[in-house]
Amino acid sequence: QLQLVESGGGTVQPGGSLRLSCAASGFNLDYYHITWYRQAPGKERGGVSCISSSDGSTYYADSVKGRFTISKNSAKKMVYLQMNNLKPEDTAVYYCALGGPYSGTCPPPETRDYWGQGAQVTVSS
Repeated sequence: QLQLVESGGGTVQPGGSLRLSCAASGFNLDYYHITWYRQAPGKERGGVSCISSSDGSTYYADSVKGRFTISKNSAKKMVYLQMNNLKPEDTAVYYCALGGPYSGTCPPPETRDYWGQGAQVTVSS
């Protein structure tokens, strides 16, 4: 069956690190555009980072550039988001999502076809 399951969330102090994982059961990750989104209370869901399905190009939101790294292991059907130097404003529920081709930036969430249930990340002292 097709399923996306996030793991690796938790609570960390400012400046700390977490690695989120997304297990993509039933998917060939070379055929799908891959995006990590996040949603904080009272804010719209927005793209954090993504990998193009056409050429493997990666994109990052300005707020996370230099701190977060997206990657995938197609053989293991796993997607990762390494998050370093975490800040309180990174606190949100993080989702992985798969869908059709998109170019230029990370796609709007309404265009994505498959979603995980989300992982809570809390950055606080």
